[in-house]
Amino acid sequence: MSKIIKILGTGCQKCKKTVAIVTQVVSENNIDATIEKVEDIVEIMKYNVMSTPAVVINEEVVLKGRVPSSAELLDLLEK
Repeated sequence: MSKIIKILGTGCQKCKKTVAIVTQVVSENNIDATIEKVEDIVEIMKYNVMSTPAVVINEEVVLKGRVPSSAELLDLLEK
């Protein structure tokens, strides 16, 4: 089943790094996923996220306020 991964953030360096890590982990592990970057503050607020970057997998906020490691992200995606 394909996962929908959203990275919430307004474009700061941490947000860009999170996008890069998510893209790399998905690619390296052949994970069937769609990656979306959400920069609209109104959309971000709908997820009740006050600190970015945040990672949303299938509409569930799994991480917020920091950049994940590759291993941590892979673990979250395999759940």
